[in-house]
Amino acid sequence: MSNDRYTHGHHESVLRSHLWRTAENSASFLLPHLRGGQALLDVGCGPGTITADLARFVGAGPVIGIDTAAMIIDRARGMYAPHEHPNVSFEVGDVYSLRFPDHTFDVVFAHQVLQHLSDPVSALREMARVVRDDGLIAVREADFRAFAWSPDDGVLDEWLTTYLLVTRSNSANADAGRRLKGWALAAGLTNVEVSSSNWTFSSDEDRLWWGELWADRVLESDFARQAVDEGIATTNDLRRYADAFRRWATSPDAVFIVVNGEILARPGERLTSVG
Repeated sequence: MSNDRYTHGHHESVLRSHLWRTAENSASFLLPHLRGGQALLDVGCGPGTITADLARFVGAGPVIGIDTAAMIIDRARGMYAPHEHPNVSFEVGDVYSLRFPDHTFDVVFAHQVLQHLSDPVSALREMARVVRDDGLIAVREADFRAFAWSPDDGVLDEWLTTYLLVTRSNSANADAGRRLKGWALAAGLTNVEVSSSNWTFSSDEDRLWWGELWADRVLESDFARQAVDEGIATTNDLRRYADAFRRWATSPDAVFIVVNGEILARPGERLTSVG
């Protein structure tokens, strides 16, 4: 199992975000390519909201969600019981060492996963291994360095700098969105199509949800603990970041734009042994 350290952890404030995600708001670039009967693997599925949603688009096709965290897999299984979702299953798994034979799936999907890995190219190679020759690898990743918000706030600028330093200490890439094409080509993938999409938080309800979510994250999630343990920020700094997010959320003219990069790619040429 991978030794990579997950920057966010599984605090309730993190799951609050993960549980909000759907196929429509997190995988719209993939949906036109899905059809009934396809076998789909969701890598880093978390609590399974996107996984179960994607299952609607492949009919009776088998859909498997994997995650390294057993507690999160247990939660996904509890939310999506087999008698209600017969083609959906969840299991503990490692993207660097998938248990599946070569050429098992029509689609392998990963959402907000590669940004937390120390070796995303190896992960993509393993994802390509389990995709059929005519299959598709679909990946969507945030690009934290491209995030934009208004009104300007120097404390939020500090928060982002701290976040980038924490991810760097984990050998991770918080700007993964812009790196996907390069990683895909390095992994030997072909026909790489690049796109981007945003999550935009501006309405009163959305601002309150996003601002409170991140205020809680910067105080209580694994990110907070790692920032202090690594000497990157103090607890007082984290309180200031939380106050800044809450201050942003109360501004009627506030906007926060989360930029995401996306790729659709095919497995490269397979090497066959002669002998």
